[in-house]
Amino acid sequence: MENLRYVISLWRFWVALAGVAAIAYLFHLYAPAQHNPWRPIHLDDPIGLATYAKFTHLKYNREACFRALDTVGVQYTPLPDEVTGKNCGFQDALVLDRTLTPYSAPLRMTCAMAAALYVWEREAVRPLAERYFSSEAARIETFGTYSCRNIAGTRRRSQHATANAIDIAGITLANGRLISIKTDWGSATPAGDYLADLHKTACELFSVTLGPDYNAAHADHFHLDFGSGNTCR
Repeated sequence: MENLRYVISLWRFWVALAGVAAIAYLFHLYAPAQHNPWRPIHLDDPIGLATYAKFTHLKYNREACFRALDTVGVQYTPLPDEVTGKNCGFQDALVLDRTLTPYSAPLRMTCAMAAALYVWEREAVRPLAERYFSSEAARIETFGTYSCRNIAGTRRRSQHATANAIDIAGITLANGRLISIKTDWGSATPAGDYLADLHKTACELFSVTLGPDYNAAHADHFHLDFGSGNTCR
């Protein structure tokens, strides 16, 4: 009797395992690419359930990351890995020459940051500018990326110290208008709504997204990074 129970339990286990395997196989075959973690990332895919996991993969896979940038035509200059100070430097990094939108200054950043910024521009910065203002996003205003420094008020290195973060100050439109995080964040205006949507989309793509609601140190910019944390504030 005990042997029969054991055989039945084992049979149920294998049936359940086969069912899970079949579901996983069907998901792999038919799930949209943006929701399927087993499909390679394409930066022109919509944001989906698997997008963040795919960016995490790019963070640790130099070849796949640079290939993803090349596929969509991001222009960059690769940088050699370099240690620039105690717990400072960069690996798998580049100088971003051009994505979809010009930036206000040359930027050194990791490949994964460049990939996520491309998607953020395509999914949020550019289409939402058209929706809210009937104008193109002409330039992204930034306070920079790489800086060998600590997090303000702490002894811990910032993600900026490894070129794994960017500070966004605002968006200049093709009509010349500046949408400024310092002045427009939180306002009951199209500019305020635009910035809120940009922040929300960034939270889907980056490990950490911090804005003016986080603390006074971020009153004039969004901090976006691919560190080990998971914060949307």
